[in-house]
Amino acid sequence: MAKIKHNNFLDTVNDVFTDAIDEGILHLYAEGESFNGRTIGVKNKKLFHFGTTGYLGLEQDPRLKDAAISAIQRYGTQFPLSKSYISNPLYRQLEEKVSEMYNHPVVITKNSTLGHLGVIPSAVRDQDAIILDHQVHWSVQSAAKVLKLRSVPVDMVRHNDLNMLEDKIKLYSNTRKKIWYMADGIYSMFGDFAPVKELKALSLKYPQLHLYFDDVHGMSWIGKNGTGYVMSEIDELSENILLFGTLSKTFGASGSVLVCSNKKLYQEIKTFGGPLTFSAQLEPASVAAATASAEIHLSPEINELQKDLKFRIDYFNELVKQTDLPLVDQNRSPVFFIGTGMPKTGYNFINRLMNEGFYVNLGMFPAVPVKNTGVRITISRHNQKEEIKALVNAMEYHLPKSIEETDTNLRRVYEAFKLEPKTSADTASSSELKTQIETSISNIDKVTWNKLVGTFGVQDFEGLKFIEHTFSNNELKENNWDFWYVIIYDKRGHPILATVLSSSLWKDDMLANLNASKIIEEKRQTEPYYMTSKVLSLGCLFTEGNHLYINDGHPKKKDALNKLMQIMERIEKSSGSIMIVLRDFNDNSEFHNNFLGQGFVRIQMPNSCKIDLKINESIEDYILSLSTRSKKHFRKDIETYEKSLEISVKKNLNDGQLKQVYQLYENVRQNNLGLNTFSYPLVLFKNMSEDPNWEFIIITPIEHPNNIIGVMFCYKNNNKSYVPSLVGMDYNYLDTYQTYRQLLYQTIKRAIHINFEHIDLGMTAAFEKRKLGATVEEKFAYIQTSDNFTLELLGLLESK
Repeated sequence: MAKIKHNNFLDTVNDVFTDAIDEGILHLYAEGESFNGRTIGVKNKKLFHFGTTGYLGLEQDPRLKDAAISAIQRYGTQFPLSKSYISNPLYRQLEEKVSEMYNHPVVITKNSTLGHLGVIPSAVRDQDAIILDHQVHWSVQSAAKVLKLRSVPVDMVRHNDLNMLEDKIKLYSNTRKKIWYMADGIYSMFGDFAPVKELKALSLKYPQLHLYFDDVHGMSWIGKNGTGYVMSEIDELSENILLFGTLSKTFGASGSVLVCSNKKLYQEIKTFGGPLTFSAQLEPASVAAATASAEIHLSPEINELQKDLKFRIDYFNELVKQTDLPLVDQNRSPVFFIGTGMPKTGYNFINRLMNEGFYVNLGMFPAVPVKNTGVRITISRHNQKEEIKALVNAMEYHLPKSIEETDTNLRRVYEAFKLEPKTSADTASSSELKTQIETSISNIDKVTWNKLVGTFGVQDFEGLKFIEHTFSNNELKENNWDFWYVIIYDKRGHPILATVLSSSLWKDDMLANLNASKIIEEKRQTEPYYMTSKVLSLGCLFTEGNHLYINDGHPKKKDALNKLMQIMERIEKSSGSIMIVLRDFNDNSEFHNNFLGQGFVRIQMPNSCKIDLKINESIEDYILSLSTRSKKHFRKDIETYEKSLEISVKKNLNDGQLKQVYQLYENVRQNNLGLNTFSYPLVLFKNMSEDPNWEFIIITPIEHPNNIIGVMFCYKNNNKSYVPSLVGMDYNYLDTYQTYRQLLYQTIKRAIHINFEHIDLGMTAAFEKRKLGATVEEKFAYIQTSDNFTLELLGLLESK
């Protein structure tokens, strides 16, 4: 079988970012001849600045500016030498003062990203293991992945989940010397904290546990000498803790700082730390500005600055409490997140706030799940009381407007973030649209369904009736599926939209790469349901093709699609599903921007293949219509072997034959981890044998007539579409008889013989199908989830 083409994560992120850029939210340029921190110029407007990470405003402090200017005049714009050879004259003083702040030795790095790349591979040994909080900063995750090249296990736990962390510690305790848990002190999107005290207690319980904190957002505004949130939570930096702080952001200068109380480890990192050894050092201006900031941090003034900022944070908190604004995490950090749920609502809200005179950030995928888009607001000492109050008033006024204009409601926003509404949230919907929702195809008009959705594939009326019957009352939970049939009508009763939805258990790695599935399947030998989730999907795991009908010419099609989204959210919640998947769309789908705005991200599926047949065409005519190269392939790899095989089309199979074909199907499924699914139950094949719409193309060698070596399981859609849904093969004979190619050819031959007009050849093996005249189409799915954990864990596994 040909390899499956997999989703590229960068393509997914690019889709989301491009959408935000087109809305005028990202990749902006600040304007103006000068900058004071309180306001920022954007799109020819002066906006109050609520997006800075300079929480104490030290980047505008005259003492830091004067120090930087003086350093440039004395030492130039840079000191172009590696620190391994010689540091510029200002470095010694900076290191001394920052060490005094922490009362521990420090290593100054160019920035935190290079710092992590230098420190993590030095600190973590081959005998160790790494466990990541799934929301830890990208720079930490990226540096940790480097260790996989040395066969160091890199695992992940859900955000701040100490129970899951303890389970992982137990898992690695007998095989690994040290177990490193890596987390942020303050998380940059929601402003929430790591449970530092609890983690410290856990490290006392398990001495193998070492803690690695990135506390760049906790710096300066809290802690003795402004040493940050983590230091404010612990009495002493023990030798099993490595701490990263920053000299940029709130510190007001540039660079980052590693604090290490373990003298031996400190010396090793300082002596040779990869990028720390070979990268350029901080510019003289940055070193001087950081030194001036360190002097402030070592003085009583830092306490006054912290109190001043705390007053503003408390004031903002108090104002927000008096509103219905969906504040995602109530905390005492300078970072706040107001949820909008859908990206398109976030775009609208941001633009409204900018028009009102306020600059804020959009929190979006991959920093947060797409469905958890929102506005990230930071409070700094630059912000005055009157503009803080004006911002809250503007948000309180404009968020309902944004929600209304983007066809959603406040209830959906609260539910996206699992928040309890402060007041009764609205659930308004269009009264002009009427909805029919059924849980069985038997309750849908057969003619209507087949006209709208059932044209191709196994998703016609009879096919879905067969699937409903087959995937119910089975022993294993993965073989019991729930269905919903949705038709949305206009006020005159004309269908605008129709689709079938199913909820079933999926393997999380179904579309992951082969390497990830191999790793996960090993784990499933002892935990069969490891990394599996209940998913609400268009269609079901047994159907392929277009599951969504929309009347393109209807003026209410957008309203109908929005209504479907809300229906799916309700079904997702009631069915216990944790993800919504919209499947089998073309690259140029007209719904692309709508789906992105509704909180979905696009991933690539395996290519789909189809053949359109001509009326009254013979198989000989069909072969003659192929390209010269394909005809040569047919004669060499198919026609040559046909005379050695017995080809039969069977409507019914006896028990012995059923067992044979089931094993052949299992051979293919187990050999095709690139599209990793649960095994179908034997009853599926028994039901096929009893259903008049199914038939089996059977291949046996003439010399061994009872030995089935290949089978194609084919469905006959009454709209003249032939659907080879599954294939089974004995791999011992694959090369001897070119079994798979023969099955493809015999499928085409059979469809022509019974005068069908279309063949749905399905996904995978596009190269082989193309050689026999199939049209290959790229297919995409759109997924929506309120938790990025599974996606990020799969990313870790795929990088091995």
